[in-house]
Amino acid sequence: ERMADAPKRAGRGRDKSAGAADAAAQLPPQDAMSDANGDASSGTAAGGRRGRGRQREPEAGAQPAAVAGAAPPAEQQEDKTTRSGKGAAAAKPAVAAAAGDQQKKQKGGAKAAAQAEGGVNEKGAVNDTVTSRVSMGDTVGRMSTVNIEEATAKDLYFDSYAHHNIHATMIKDQSRTQTYREAISRASDQIKGKIVLDVGCGTGMFSMWAIQAGAKHVYAVDNSDMADTARQIIKANGFEDVITVYKAQVEDIVLPVDTVDCIVSEWMGYCLLYEAMFDSIIFARDKWLAPGGMLLPDKAGVYLTAIEDAKYKEEKINFWDRVYGFNMSCVKGAAMFEPLVDTVDPNQICTSTATLWEVDLLTVTQAEMRFENKFELTALRNDYIHAFVAWFEVGFTQGHKEIWLSTSPRERSTHWRQTVVYLHDELTVRQGEKVTGELRVTPTKRNKRHLDFRLKYAFDGEAVNGQKGATVNATHFYSMR
Repeated sequence: ERMADAPKRAGRGRDKSAGAADAAAQLPPQDAMSDANGDASSGTAAGGRRGRGRQREPEAGAQPAAVAGAAPPAEQQEDKTTRSGKGAAAAKPAVAAAAGDQQKKQKGGAKAAAQAEGGVNEKGAVNDTVTSRVSMGDTVGRMSTVNIEEATAKDLYFDSYAHHNIHATMIKDQSRTQTYREAISRASDQIKGKIVLDVGCGTGMFSMWAIQAGAKHVYAVDNSDMADTARQIIKANGFEDVITVYKAQVEDIVLPVDTVDCIVSEWMGYCLLYEAMFDSIIFARDKWLAPGGMLLPDKAGVYLTAIEDAKYKEEKINFWDRVYGFNMSCVKGAAMFEPLVDTVDPNQICTSTATLWEVDLLTVTQAEMRFENKFELTALRNDYIHAFVAWFEVGFTQGHKEIWLSTSPRERSTHWRQTVVYLHDELTVRQGEKVTGELRVTPTKRNKRHLDFRLKYAFDGEAVNGQKGATVNATHFYSMR
């Protein structure tokens, strides 16, 4: 367990800042970076909260979600809560309201052709596509080559990355972009004269930095229409002879080499595992990465703490109890069911930090890209607990000096923000009291890019829901879609 107020391990969250400063000094003025008013990574000013802005991936053929009365997935039919102790009220029925789970099974249909300057196998067969409008995060109102009626969830996932706005958001995230730039630059001794594979290359920025670091050739792969834009950017900067762009899934390409010396990818999603892109990195790693090769990043971890958040919970969730005199409390189930992606004020943190999961990305398997681990949090002061907060860190540790990219609420805000899971209870804690529990995070059965959460927590301390001497032992389910 890492205490929230304890010093970080060497290199983590510290070298990142130094590296970012070095990289910033090398950047031309306004080189894809925004000022203080336009910095997408800034979140809010200190002490502020910001609303969700998470890109949501529609599920192909899904019916509109019902906010009330919809049944959660089978294993989530009941949230179990046990409360006891002096003055404790009878256990209330747990809220069970999930987004609608109906999905039509549509197969075939229009899929964008897998095109590349290099080679793709026969899986990239071309079908006619129908132009339609998609409404999905930053892609609202643009023209897409995905037929929304026939598209699979996979089509919609890649299509969501075809618009320049989402790439602008990621590039303007200075913690993310400058850390990757510094990691690639510091790996120049390992990259010089070597072959690099850039998975999910987007605009091709990492590929161009790899060439600047001395790479002999870069194979850049992206399955969205942004691959076409990357080719233009690469040509405009004079790298077309040393960077080959593949418009395809990495699983479908045929490289002209047997091995690569380095794989770089920014694959992380909310709570690290949302979007499940690391499956593609595992495929590329196992198929092409040479023995002793470099993976950027090569380490990852997920961490948990607890916060006081009464005002926000009242405004966004308990708000539904009484709306202009009407009882709309059934909507609270849907509001509670989905984790919130938000920027958390570090001053709200009131417990220690627990390590949920740490992994070596050079050896982890696809089956291991999930976790179910126990935690123990210790109250740092007298306060209230309304929610648990999860975040991730990734490390670039194969170079001469480690660099870490952290999405902790105590670090500079990133576009990933943090993942907030609200409790069904209010816990009153005194300094030194402990909250124990277990968090399981797994891909959903219907769409591997989405996540299901099972949270267990227990507390026997000052008070539960204002009832002194009460205890709680609860199990609740959440889903990030």
